[in-house]
Amino acid sequence: MARVSEFASYVFIKNDLRDFGWNTRNPSRDPAGELYTQQECLDHQEIAAGLGRQRPEYVVKVRESSFWVIEAKATRDAIDIAFQEAIEYARCINQSQDIDATIVTGVAGSDDEGYLVKTAVLQSDGTIGIVEYNKKPITGFLSPSQARHLVDEKTNILNDLVIDENVLLGIAEKINQELHKASINKDNRASVMSSILLSMVSDTLPNFNASPDVLIKDINNRAEDVLINHSKREFAEYIELKLPQETSAKEKYKAAIIRVFFLLRKINIKAAMDGSHDLLGKFYEVFLKYGNGAKDIGIVLTPRHITEFSVDILDVCESDLVYDPACGTGGFLVASYDKVRREFPENIEMFKKHRIFGVEQQANVASLAIVNMVFRGDGKSNIINDDCLAVYLNRKIRNEEVSAEFDGVSKNRPAVTKTLMNPPFALKRDDEQETTFIDHALDQMIDEGLLLAVIPVSVLYSGKELAWRRNFIEHNSILSVISFPNDLFYPQASVETVIMVARKGIPQENQCSTLFVRIVDDGFLKLKKRRLPHGNTSQLIELKSQIREFIRGNDIVDIPGTSQQKKIDISDRYLEIIPQNYLDHPAPPPESIKEEMRKVHSELVFSEMRQSFL
Repeated sequence: MARVSEFASYVFIKNDLRDFGWNTRNPSRDPAGELYTQQECLDHQEIAAGLGRQRPEYVVKVRESSFWVIEAKATRDAIDIAFQEAIEYARCINQSQDIDATIVTGVAGSDDEGYLVKTAVLQSDGTIGIVEYNKKPITGFLSPSQARHLVDEKTNILNDLVIDENVLLGIAEKINQELHKASINKDNRASVMSSILLSMVSDTLPNFNASPDVLIKDINNRAEDVLINHSKREFAEYIELKLPQETSAKEKYKAAIIRVFFLLRKINIKAAMDGSHDLLGKFYEVFLKYGNGAKDIGIVLTPRHITEFSVDILDVCESDLVYDPACGTGGFLVASYDKVRREFPENIEMFKKHRIFGVEQQANVASLAIVNMVFRGDGKSNIINDDCLAVYLNRKIRNEEVSAEFDGVSKNRPAVTKTLMNPPFALKRDDEQETTFIDHALDQMIDEGLLLAVIPVSVLYSGKELAWRRNFIEHNSILSVISFPNDLFYPQASVETVIMVARKGIPQENQCSTLFVRIVDDGFLKLKKRRLPHGNTSQLIELKSQIREFIRGNDIVDIPGTSQQKKIDISDRYLEIIPQNYLDHPAPPPESIKEEMRKVHSELVFSEMRQSFL
């Protein structure tokens, strides 16, 4: 009877392995196959000889002579039993002189209560090493590249946690469905996610068998403890889980929270919280953008590949004081932090404590920025909930280093060296204009500081902003204007945007030329209410170094129609400072590139259709 109750776990395991890139066909029947089920193990002579009459749930072919044993049990409390049995099966296989079972995994649970996954490597000396990343045990299955790394390097330490964006998207959608079924309002789902994620920082699991009231209180306490440790307790109220009143609704709410918890474990969220690869940040973006309906809670996320591109072309470094006056969920600040940690690890402590500043007016969105920075190993950065137009950053010396502090008035002590911002787009006439935010940010920057702003292209050509543009270039210079595809913010918003890079305090007339860039391929394709990477080298990658060198003041080579240096015509009656006015007409893309893009699009469509049938 116990074996029958484990059937659901067989489906769970096989589906997850497929999602992570394994070919789940029988290797004896399909040369590309990588998965033996219980009886199929007999098809492999060496495996059959070692196991005798024993049958693990699955044996995965990692290499021709190296295998991965997976054993399952029906309840979570049997995880150690499943794990130990997998070890024993592997040791039986390892009696062979020709093959070895290096990796073992125990799986325990059900669709209703969620699944625990425990994975280890059998070392040559007989010891067992739990598979880890960033000194945290992984809680989901391995991808083929990860498993082969463990086998080839004879290690239990993963070198990366990069996961296909389709997998992250699938998890985000499943989580969104669970929260929807529990009648959790769409506006609150991002906050619910934040609380669950913070609660996972703890090394111990919550008691999922407790009553809804006890479990939810435990999760809230865990999340609040993390915020207290990062001196951000005031944000706890914005992410607090709140149970409904009815008993049946409470049970449904509890069940959804538990399922979400285990869906997050599937992608090893805990191990990724302070990893060098921003898996967690990428998931957070995917969930907010596609799973939650970010625009419904006032969030228009700057895509991660754009924030990373921006900090690269601005060459953010450890000596910079970085500011985002409308930081949203913290995308530019996270990208700046990650770049400095990657390139200047010895100075990351000073940078994260004293040189990252952000303001967000919506308290619930500001709480997401705080959580986002906590995930990066930094919750003490200077992100505040306030109206950025009502506060100023004034220079302050801390530990003999230049820093800043927020104040209600300007003290004429600017400190910001680099501002990166995506100001709120003015959708109505009485909204604060994008230019207002740019001007306010400039007031807090040192002379010759660099400002990068993602703005609607209309700011640089419409008659409404003509006077602003004239005043702007009288006091500052525009170094570069970069246009993007119209669907850059899809599906959150439909607006044609540009990146404007400017230097404060240097009039345009003193600027020899401006670099105009037209990006038509940012690496993503639009498909069924989402944008997915097409896998080819994008223009962002190809042009990034050239743009950065120009901003540094170095000579570069023009690419006609794509990236050209032109002097802005200050006498132009309309002063339309957009790439269309300054770039030569581009040559049509070669037929080979067109065909490649059609091929990528077809593959994405096929993948979508395949997933719908699984």
